[in-house]
Amino acid sequence: MKTADQTHAVVSLSRPILLVEDNAMDVDFALQSFEENSILNPVVVCRDGEEAFAYMLKYATPHDRGLPIVVLLDLRLPKVDGISVLRQARQHPVWKQIPFIVLTTSSESTDISRAYELGANSYIVKPVNFAAFAEVVKNIKAYWLLINEPPFGEHNRRRP
Repeated sequence: MKTADQTHAVVSLSRPILLVEDNAMDVDFALQSFEENSILNPVVVCRDGEEAFAYMLKYATPHDRGLPIVVLLDLRLPKVDGISVLRQARQHPVWKQIPFIVLTTSSESTDISRAYELGANSYIVKPVNFAAFAEVVKNIKAYWLLINEPPFGEHNRRRP
C-alpha cells in the first residue's frame, strides 16, 4: 500500500486504484478484499480530502501512470469531505472521466442524490462485515476492472 504523499514508483502496466478513506478498519477491509479477489492493481490511499486534492493535482494528465483506473470515495472524510472531492474532480478535464464509486456508510437519500448530481458513477453503502465487503469488492472488480473500458485507452491492464 502506498500513501498519497509517497512517490508513485510502482512499475506496472496497471493503473492504480485510488482509495479515499480515513477509517483504518475500512482501509484494512479494502486491502484484504483486494488481495482475496486477486486484484493486481496497485492501491493508493488518501486519508482525507486534502490528500485527495493533492493527488489530483499531481496526476492531472491522461498519460500520468498515477492516474487511477477507478476511485473508491468515502463521503465522511476529515478536512475536506467526499462531496467536495467529487465536485473538484468533476470540474477537471481529465479527472471528470475517471470512474468514481462512492463507498460510504451513509444511506441518506440526500447524500445519494448529491453524489449522483455531482457525477458519481456508482453509490455503494459499505457493508459492516468482511465477507459482505469482500463480495462488494468482487463485484467492483468484475465490472469496473474487467468489463468496463476505462478512459484514456487503458487497454493493457493486467487481467487475472
